[in-house]
Amino acid sequence: MTADAASAPIEKTGAAGPVQEGPAAPRGPRARTSTAYLRYVAGKVAGAAVSLLAVLVTSFFLFRLIPGDPVKFMTGGRQVSAEQLARYREQFGLDLPLWQQFTDYCGKALTGDLGTSYQFNAPVIDKITEALPNTLLLTGTAFVLYTVLGIFLGTRSAWRHGRLGDRLNTGLALTLYSVPSFWLGLLLIVTLSVGIGPLPGLFPTGGMESGGEEGFAYVLDVAHHLILPVLTLVAVEYGQTLLVTRSALLDEMGSDYLTTARAKGLRDDLVRRRHAVPNALLPTVTLIFINLGRTVAGVILVETVFSWPGLGGLFYQALSVPDLPLVQGLFFVFAAAVIVMNTLADLIYPLLDPRVGR
Repeated sequence: MTADAASAPIEKTGAAGPVQEGPAAPRGPRARTSTAYLRYVAGKVAGAAVSLLAVLVTSFFLFRLIPGDPVKFMTGGRQVSAEQLARYREQFGLDLPLWQQFTDYCGKALTGDLGTSYQFNAPVIDKITEALPNTLLLTGTAFVLYTVLGIFLGTRSAWRHGRLGDRLNTGLALTLYSVPSFWLGLLLIVTLSVGIGPLPGLFPTGGMESGGEEGFAYVLDVAHHLILPVLTLVAVEYGQTLLVTRSALLDEMGSDYLTTARAKGLRDDLVRRRHAVPNALLPTVTLIFINLGRTVAGVILVETVFSWPGLGGLFYQALSVPDLPLVQGLFFVFAAAVIVMNTLADLIYPLLDPRVGR
């Protein structure tokens, strides 16, 4: 059989006479869906790249508005000559024109070099890597707890809308969500660390460890220091997840498919768990990924109040100098984490709801 014969139309005989069929066509709808998703992904990734570039530019110019001379800070307040100050400025590139400082900063940042810290005289990336595990321990633990608590209480409040439990949950969530985290942290230190009247202090006032502990005793010591800052973050943050989950589930509760599920004799608990909650989680997914990005940034005020040696406390310490390379590097890492996680949430949307991205 020749190639022309193989590609020729196939003739079939039907009721209305001969019918010619050509070669099998590709699956149109599936191919179009795949192409649309690839365009959707490309658009989101390009948008994230533009956002990262904007953060890189902003981080350079924003913190140069901070009053203070980092060179004078490095001298420790000692009397130094103008020649010595000029030598320090030359060493850290502060004597260069602003546009040249900016191009040098961007060129090094694109290769992963965020500069050298003024106060620590060490690469910024090393200081970030050193403090990152401590931040992930604190904010990661709090993230898991307040996400699970917020989704659980949010679904129960929506399903029992208008009842006493719903009003109590919503009122408490709104109250705690509006409380400043540093104020709540200070209140917990006063009541549970220092103690009031006959009540003794039960927890450390700050830090990550007492020192001198090893093995399992060290793990218990860190966990003991972790309780109050985690409690502060969970109390302030769980309300947002609760309210978003509750609102999304209330929008779904009047849908026809839930009425059909109930008409089939399914229990309310099964209807909520298998049908209503999965379809209501799309807004909550956005919030979860944004909060996940914030776990890298940590919570600056909470880490400062509890003297937790993480990225938030390091940022506050660098800001008070100002240590420009360290502040710029931390700001870029904080913003990049949120941008990356938000982009991942956008890419997951079409998998949860095929209508997104078409």
